[in-house]
Amino acid sequence: MPQCLDLLETWCSASGGVVARRFYPAAWRGDVVESLFGCSVSDPYRWLEDGTDTRVRAWAAAQDRLFRSCRAGWRDGQLWASLVDQVSSSGVSEPPMVRGSVMFLAEQARGDEQRRLLVVDGVGNRRVLVDPVEVDPSGHTGLYAWWPSREGGRVAVQMEVAEQPGSDILVLDVRTGEVVDGPLPRARNTSLAWLPGGDAFYYVSRVPDEELVPGDMRLQRRVRLHRVGSPWQDDVVVFGGDDAPDHYYGLTVSGDGCFLAVTAMAGPASHNDVYLGEIVDLEVPCFVKIVDGGTTRARVLPRFLAGNDLLLVTDYQAPCGRVCVARRGDVGPAAWRVLVAEDSQAPLDECVVLDGPALPRPLLLVARARHGISTLTSHDLATGRLISGLPLPGAGVVSSLRTDIARGHRAWFSYCDATTPPTIYRYDAVTGEIEQESGATTAGHAPEIRSRSVRYRAGDGTEVTMLLFTPSEEREGPRPTLLYGYGSFGMPMRPWFFPAAAAWVSAGGTYAVACVRGGGEEGRRWHDAGRGPHKHRAISDFNDAAAWLIDTGLTTRDQLAIYGQSAGGLLVTAAATQRPELYAAVIAEGPLCDMVRYENFGLGCTWSDEFGTASQAEQLQWLLAYSPYHNVEPGVCYPAFLLAGASIDLQTGEAHATKMCAALQHATGGDRPILMRREPDTAHAASSASKERGLNIDVLAFAGQYTGLSPMAAEKSLRKAVVEPY
Repeated sequence: MPQCLDLLETWCSASGGVVARRFYPAAWRGDVVESLFGCSVSDPYRWLEDGTDTRVRAWAAAQDRLFRSCRAGWRDGQLWASLVDQVSSSGVSEPPMVRGSVMFLAEQARGDEQRRLLVVDGVGNRRVLVDPVEVDPSGHTGLYAWWPSREGGRVAVQMEVAEQPGSDILVLDVRTGEVVDGPLPRARNTSLAWLPGGDAFYYVSRVPDEELVPGDMRLQRRVRLHRVGSPWQDDVVVFGGDDAPDHYYGLTVSGDGCFLAVTAMAGPASHNDVYLGEIVDLEVPCFVKIVDGGTTRARVLPRFLAGNDLLLVTDYQAPCGRVCVARRGDVGPAAWRVLVAEDSQAPLDECVVLDGPALPRPLLLVARARHGISTLTSHDLATGRLISGLPLPGAGVVSSLRTDIARGHRAWFSYCDATTPPTIYRYDAVTGEIEQESGATTAGHAPEIRSRSVRYRAGDGTEVTMLLFTPSEEREGPRPTLLYGYGSFGMPMRPWFFPAAAAWVSAGGTYAVACVRGGGEEGRRWHDAGRGPHKHRAISDFNDAAAWLIDTGLTTRDQLAIYGQSAGGLLVTAAATQRPELYAAVIAEGPLCDMVRYENFGLGCTWSDEFGTASQAEQLQWLLAYSPYHNVEPGVCYPAFLLAGASIDLQTGEAHATKMCAALQHATGGDRPILMRREPDTAHAASSASKERGLNIDVLAFAGQYTGLSPMAAEKSLRKAVVEPY
């Protein structure tokens, strides 16, 4: 094998990255065939699931060498790097958390590997409270989350090392920066709620490994009480048990500290339970189940109002979302009062309460998305009456609404659009003014981009939205196009700012986003229409988007690349195995590919509500119908493939990419390369700035190589963008 690889690397570099099938690293095809409900399911690359096996490591190392050799033959790598640097942003991109007189915010300056946690006092003095690079100069450790106490005197901080299962919580004194407590272990993906006074909080952590049955892959989370200064071993479980092994918990404590609300959801399910606990004893809240998700089949997110009544954001009998009010003794939706009704054309994103003493009456700010574009409205909190619409910086996306705690009259939000990186704005409900917060994110250069929305018809007649981003200058004829999609878990696609997209359009290409079923662009019904037994619709919607781009003359088959991340990686690999003739190139980052065994990898065991489970005969057939790994056919001329991801992926599992790579390399009858890009010391969905930059450059260079797009003239066109209203 080493001699063969030497020949491959020399030949690959000389031929500009085109790889003949016979030169791929050898991958043994096993004879594993399982009989599942009478159906024979072949799995010839089962052996690649064991990343510790010496054979797997040797094969993966050979794939690494193959990728590097092919990358050396791509055109314009340095030009893409320069273009990515020009459109990248820096500064503060996330709204601050304000507690008392202290503002907490995260900043990532240009050149920083990770963001830092800053504090700003009442007179505007800024100082760094947590700098991950001081903890780990390698840049592999990142600031994952932080929870300031209500008074702002302490902050719980969570740092994570890329793709390591441990995730500890430290408690810092905000005034001195000293660690006063922790680490509290096994708190990955936690929720945390401080009690008044800053001496205790509730949080979520996993059961210690030594208490689990060997091989138990379930989440096994529990809600615990922690008193600052006490050993974590003394933390008492207040909620959760063996009967809910795959539940996520969300925690909210009332302003007076008398009540704890817990949301309980099995994986990323489309519905959840809500429990309300009266805190007579911190260690033994008296819980009452006030929402049964199995009955409502709806999402319900509770927040406490003054007097401890509940504000409920829900899609119960309102697929696009509405806001209700309930008394804390109410059980079930029959007792809810509708405060802000559903808008069937504009899904509800989020809302915040402004009830500071400087206001004549408490207000509710509501953010919705109408055809992907955000609106922000002000309502009377008592009646829900619309008071006014708030002016926004443009036709873009509002996210992460936050307000003072407790009882404030200001709200902060992030705004972005196709050419504007996430920028923080502050709304003052007393003056009615919206102003940009100092220190907000800035981009190096804003390219000229024309942003618009189109509607195309799917094969079954359903109208689907597609977002198009093109150079502002008019030009006849097709352009190299990068088509992106996700289509899972009800996540909506919006006209967000993506450095890679801005660079692609700056180079003269078209960037498109297909808002396929399975996402949340049109509310819960849109999600339901593309999940479980209907997941095939998301894939066909995506292929129909590609066909529309080709049929309208916006691009050609030889100029069309597709790109997806995580569940979007499933979308694009499934689309390409079903309609390989539509595409020149496919980029799948951290994808799901083996849908028969996805529940055995990473967090897959919690996703059956979205995809289905191979443990049931009918659902196995859903999965086999579109599972990319199981639909690779010998002799097909597949597009160029780049399967990218972390070398250790705790979320989807790295076996998806390795097995798919081996299957495609064995089967393809074409001369376009099937490559795997593995990245050490990164996470599934986040990594250091330099690694994120490197990935963006490789994605663009790969897509440009096989669609014919060069960034040669792009630097001349980086000016102010043109954004059309939708």
